[in-house]
Amino acid sequence: MENPTTVVALLFARLAALARDDRGMSTVEYAIGLIAAAAFAGLLFVIINAPAVMGALTGLIQRSLTPAGG
Repeated sequence: MENPTTVVALLFARLAALARDDRGMSTVEYAIGLIAAAAFAGLLFVIINAPAVMGALTGLIQRSLTPAGG
């Protein structure tokens, strides 16, 4: 059986190696970015479909399409 101090030292060495190892980080970053983009798209969908925003956008479009001399 190994000395407990040696086991702890090996454990800390392994944890330090894992902390430096960045394999798979790009996959996690892409996943987080995808989740953030989907959440942002959902938020925009809810905001755009709100009656007040829909009315304001409709009014803006109608004013921009109406001739100025009109």
